[in-house]
Amino acid sequence: MHLPRPPRRRSAVWTAAAFTATALVSGVMPAVAAGTPSTATTTTAKIDSSLRSAVAEGGDATFFVVLKDQADLSDAKKQKTHTAKAKAAFKELRAKAADTQTPLKSFLDKKKVGHKDYWIANAIQVTGDEKLVNELAARPDVAKIVKEQHYKLDDIETADSSVTKSRTDSSAAGDDSPEWGVADINADDVWNQYDDRGEGIVVASVDSGVQYDHPDLVANYRGNNGDGTFTHDYNFYDPTGECGTSGTPCDNNGHGTHTMGTMVAKHGIGVAPNAKWIAAKGCESSSCSDESLLAAGQWILAPTDHNGQNPRPDLAPNIVNNSWGGGDTTFYQDIVEAWNAAGIFEAFAAGNDGDGKTCSTAHAPGSQATSYGVGAYGSTGAIASFSGFGPSLVDGSAKPNISAPGVNIPSTWPGSSYNTISGTSMATPHVAGAVALLWSAAPSLIGKIDETRALLNEGARDVDDTHCGGTAGMNNVWGEGKLDILASVDRAPHTAATVTGKVTDKATGAALPNITVKATSAGTTRTVTTGTDGAYRLPLPAGTYSFTFGGYGYANGSATGVTLTDSQAFTQDIALTAVPSHKVSGTVLDVTGKALPGAKVELTGAPLDAVTTDAKGQYSFAKVSEGSYSLSVKPAAPILCNGVYNGTATVGSADLAKNVQVPNRTDNSANSCAPAAYAWIAGSKKVALSGDEDAAKVTLPFPVKLYGVSYSSASVTTDGLVNFLSSRVGDYSNTALPTTGANGVKGIVAPLWDDLTLDGKSSVQTATTGTTGSRKFAIVWNNAAYANGTSGRATFEAVFDEASGAVTLQYKSVADKGAGATVGIANQNGTDALQYAYNQSVLTDGTAIRFAQGAK
Repeated sequence: MHLPRPPRRRSAVWTAAAFTATALVSGVMPAVAAGTPSTATTTTAKIDSSLRSAVAEGGDATFFVVLKDQADLSDAKKQKTHTAKAKAAFKELRAKAADTQTPLKSFLDKKKVGHKDYWIANAIQVTGDEKLVNELAARPDVAKIVKEQHYKLDDIETADSSVTKSRTDSSAAGDDSPEWGVADINADDVWNQYDDRGEGIVVASVDSGVQYDHPDLVANYRGNNGDGTFTHDYNFYDPTGECGTSGTPCDNNGHGTHTMGTMVAKHGIGVAPNAKWIAAKGCESSSCSDESLLAAGQWILAPTDHNGQNPRPDLAPNIVNNSWGGGDTTFYQDIVEAWNAAGIFEAFAAGNDGDGKTCSTAHAPGSQATSYGVGAYGSTGAIASFSGFGPSLVDGSAKPNISAPGVNIPSTWPGSSYNTISGTSMATPHVAGAVALLWSAAPSLIGKIDETRALLNEGARDVDDTHCGGTAGMNNVWGEGKLDILASVDRAPHTAATVTGKVTDKATGAALPNITVKATSAGTTRTVTTGTDGAYRLPLPAGTYSFTFGGYGYANGSATGVTLTDSQAFTQDIALTAVPSHKVSGTVLDVTGKALPGAKVELTGAPLDAVTTDAKGQYSFAKVSEGSYSLSVKPAAPILCNGVYNGTATVGSADLAKNVQVPNRTDNSANSCAPAAYAWIAGSKKVALSGDEDAAKVTLPFPVKLYGVSYSSASVTTDGLVNFLSSRVGDYSNTALPTTGANGVKGIVAPLWDDLTLDGKSSVQTATTGTTGSRKFAIVWNNAAYANGTSGRATFEAVFDEASGAVTLQYKSVADKGAGATVGIANQNGTDALQYAYNQSVLTDGTAIRFAQGAK
């Protein structure tokens, strides 16, 4: 048993470059004086003053290098459909970043400086000292260099819940009367007069996450397959890592669940209760790091799987809500402009730093001219005392753009419950939901940002308060006035055809709920789901459409060549045929071909509980309806080198035998892990390393690459680490990989990262074998002792292969079999890693693990 570590007097210190994977939300640059500036002046002017201060005394800081050459998004704006706009914007942004970032990345790689690259703002994030900052500022391709910042979720103001009706699980289940804010903006009148509840529109949030299975939110989560199963890829993204590695949505704050409820929740809570929703967790909890916000902003334009891979701009949402902000020096407007070019409407909170009197209290990004900022008012009709006023301190623009209900707003809350709170955070989703109603009623407006803003402004009810400047129609307290979505919808172009229908069982005539209805025309796809009565409604622009109808247990139905004209009412009923069911079973093997017990097997698209493989690796589903499904197999701990299998299972007219061998695990950089043949290399040259918490530099006999960066030397530590960035680690407390932040593990190979010490019986040696071009270099820890007194010792090594670039970890003997150790590799930013084990007893004598280098 690995004993608990005793407390230490010395603190663990990371030196050299510690690279944090942060995103780009940083400062406005000081203006350059008129005339022809000197080179030194020009270089200095590129550097954010806060960054200059941070590195002035010799320390490191994380910052963003913004390139001069930015993408031209004019072509994207000219595209006719939302999908075409998003695809064009994504293509141009990625191409510009790939073309212009290459020289800068080569420069950083030569300096052995880790970096993280972003395409949505054409910027690169690095960590370094004053010398590096100045070198980068001197480059002609660099526009500015800005220090990382952190933002916050719009503060939640205490609410008086006595002024609004109490919500419980039972009352919410049977009460559809609108909450006061929904009624005040006349959303319920849009429901009744236009039969419009946001059908066919997808809204998103950048917030603290969402409880996806909340009873008032689960039905219209886009990841809901309608059969009891969920697909979270492309529908939820967690760059913060707070929700774990599975991709399952979470909300560890409550804020995101509340704002999403105001947009789309059922039973009178949400403004657009039939709109679909997706979300990006851009905020760790109550705060939002630059890293997470920029990663979330990228995902909104081009959603990815939960690993951040395989982007799909065609799945971008129509609308995104942002109830966060703070400060007056952000250029998140780069992301806002990219969203707008992609046809994505954004709404931002104006902030809660007001006092009811003082002007210029609104904060960025909501206070920037590019953003549609939202102020808050209460049920009495008075502006909220906390609502931020303009004019903007960032650019002098009039803010907010509009105001909406934001005092004592009841909405959904994690734990399948409800909460009544206040803030401009609560006002902003009223606007986002209102746009969903507007675009559903008038789909010809989808993707047209300027026209949509104009309609919201024209429909708003004026409030005359000019004490911060402006006019009765547009001032820096209320903006254009109080949101009135009925008035805006009334003014919209009502040319849409309305398709309605009912889906039934062909044999029995019974109504079929949760059937997905998809209409496709000229690159535009809109989707709704049938209700409990099997009925659906979908407003569509004029055009020729193909309709598909699908749900578990039924053969897909379709209707093609359906031509719709302006303002046409069209009925498209369909009866679907039930299909038989069959057994699906098989055996799951690990990467070595042996039976894999305890693995979780799931059939996505079937309302069946996951099953677990038995001791022989066997699984079975008794009844699966005919059709095609996604089959996934997730190994249970210890995972080792076993990756997740994702494939298909097509159930035909008979039982299906489906055997599976899981693939080798990989990380996001395409490095892979596999068991290897044990071939011990004895050490021959002693490294000057001994004692506890010590490190020594070794020269590598050939260039060794780690995550695409080549090194000629490395630091070897007593704690079983090879570190390519730091001259000394001094971190005896191992963690899981990857880990980010100031104390994250970066640029390392961890053969046996544990609290080890080298006494008189121990040593570290190196050895080189083979000839040039096919050499192997081994770093060997002999008889390392455990610093906390665990009995026994460990002899292990890391072997670097010149020919393949692979690193193999070998274990001659490990007393506790790795029960207290981390084994794996991590990149230079701490954002990507391939972990073999963490505090697991899996290292038997003669174990060998090979990490093959990927393409990145």
